[in-house]
Amino acid sequence: MKKTLIVVDMQKDFIDGALGTEEAQKIVGKVKEKIAKYKAQGDEIIFTRDTHQKNYLETNEGKHLPVIHCIEGTDGWKIPEQLQVSDAIYLDKPTFGYLHWDRYHLEEVELVGLCTDICVVSNALLLKAMYPEIKISVDAACCAGVTPESHKAALTTMKMCQIDVIE
Repeated sequence: MKKTLIVVDMQKDFIDGALGTEEAQKIVGKVKEKIAKYKAQGDEIIFTRDTHQKNYLETNEGKHLPVIHCIEGTDGWKIPEQLQVSDAIYLDKPTFGYLHWDRYHLEEVELVGLCTDICVVSNALLLKAMYPEIKISVDAACCAGVTPESHKAALTTMKMCQIDVIE
């Protein structure tokens, strides 16, 4: 069975940039270990990148979150070098959830990354809707939310939707 690790938005702006948090910085080492484990097993690794354009503040999201971040091509948009995998798939998404998961033949998925309460939960729920019969899990120790409380709330939401939460 093909296993896929989806690394959600582990970008500089979410780690220690415009929207960075101490919690996000603390998971980088754990995410690096998880990526190394999947790579060593020969499993598929997919990175998502929150990708905005220079007109971000004019978008609906920008009006609700008026903090310029993850502008395509900027340093803050990049995945830190220590997490990058040369043969991984990199997907740019203009909003919280990637809408084209159906282009991939996924059999078992684990998600890690940022932010638990926005993009991780969005992608987990989209995957569950598109692939209701596959195992989908989220490693809580390899995720961080906007706040510790919203991180926990998102994990609870995913559990309620039959997504396995590894604690």
